[in-house]
Amino acid sequence: VQLQASGGGLVRTGDSLRLSCVAYGRTLNTDVMGWFRQAPGKEREFVAAIRWSSDGPFYGDPAKGRFTIARDNAKSTVYLNMNRLQPEDTAVYYCAAGGGDLVVYSTTYDYWGQGTLVTVSS
Repeated sequence: VQLQASGGGLVRTGDSLRLSCVAYGRTLNTDVMGWFRQAPGKEREFVAAIRWSSDGPFYGDPAKGRFTIARDNAKSTVYLNMNRLQPEDTAVYYCAAGGGDLVVYSTTYDYWGQGTLVTVSS
């Protein structure tokens, strides 16, 4: 499985941005797709996750009320729609693929994309 993330960039406070992650060669063992982020000097944190096979997205604290995750199974692509961005959202955003129920933990994911940088200016 190879993951290719894109869509990051420099935006202003209050702007919106959509990240994309294409999962090449996904399998039944990689039913969960997640987004994590890592800000400079901070640990990687869970943002959102979704399953290819079912509804019911999962959101971490950074995403609640502002971000939504969506998928396009035909394109093997997962999106992270981010609204009302704030400077504290500045981070490298990673998409990941894996299996299991503990979607908030990075150890659930076996495959990681290269990351895409989101910078929010004040």
